[in-house]
Amino acid sequence: MEKVVIALGGNALQESDDNATAESQLAVIKKTAGYLGDLIEEGYDLVVAHGNGPQVGRILIQNEVAKDATPAMPLDVCGSMSQGMIGYHMQQAIGDELRSRGINRGVTSLVTQVVVNKEDKAFANPTKPIGPFYSQEEAERLRDEKGYSIVEDSGRGYRRVVASPVPERIVELDAVKALIDANQVVITVGGGGIPVVETANGTLEGAAAVIDKDLASERLAEDLDADILVILTAVERVAINFGKPDQREVDKATVAEMKQFAAEGHFPPGSMLPKVEAAIKFAESKPGRKTIIASLDKAREALRGESGTIVEV
Repeated sequence: MEKVVIALGGNALQESDDNATAESQLAVIKKTAGYLGDLIEEGYDLVVAHGNGPQVGRILIQNEVAKDATPAMPLDVCGSMSQGMIGYHMQQAIGDELRSRGINRGVTSLVTQVVVNKEDKAFANPTKPIGPFYSQEEAERLRDEKGYSIVEDSGRGYRRVVASPVPERIVELDAVKALIDANQVVITVGGGGIPVVETANGTLEGAAAVIDKDLASERLAEDLDADILVILTAVERVAINFGKPDQREVDKATVAEMKQFAAEGHFPPGSMLPKVEAAIKFAESKPGRKTIIASLDKAREALRGESGTIVEV
């Protein structure tokens, strides 16, 4: 049985910010569970990771709105809250899907911490926007009172930015492995994992950061000795010269070719580039491994080699 780490993009969790109720999120996740059920039924041993950008952003907005009534929670705590919320919906939806197919497997979501290096250069240059938009006056107050890094965002207002450090170690990795051995479908490193730093005496402290979920999924796939990393997103294949007359979809590429495409600037830093970087890193980490970047609704076809972009050495 091939072990496959699935990294779910935002389209697998909600349709739009305009309809962001718990009920609508669960409805979208139930649809996603159908696609995952197809893969499990075909015999793949799945471990599931997911993003959390819109969800943690809304939790931060709730913090701001209610700050005069109840203390606001720090970013790492908000990340853990989003892991629990999304994980609950996913384990319920996937569990229901498997039962409807007569598949006797449990589903467990795990609140997961991921160690980052406190000396990571990302902390000196925060770039990841999170939370609500602020007026200039509010932004200056938060910068002074809380030490937030705030930037102007495309004329829409001001937003807090935080670091996006490299994931180094998954704290609960042994628990993930134990759950896999117990025949569980495991949901882990949600939102890239809760970023923590290790102190001199070995204790862990939450960090005000956001870990890219594709890079965290790659770290997970390596550590689990997975056969395939599947990064599911909103497009069927990676494209070069995107949006230009000579746009071309890539159905298969070597690591060297993908590195060249990235060096030529084909992939935007905030969207496709992290996926390509994760794909390259996993594919070259050990002989025989491959990464597939594909759309959620073509996941089964992608694993059959009929869709998606396959990256191998």
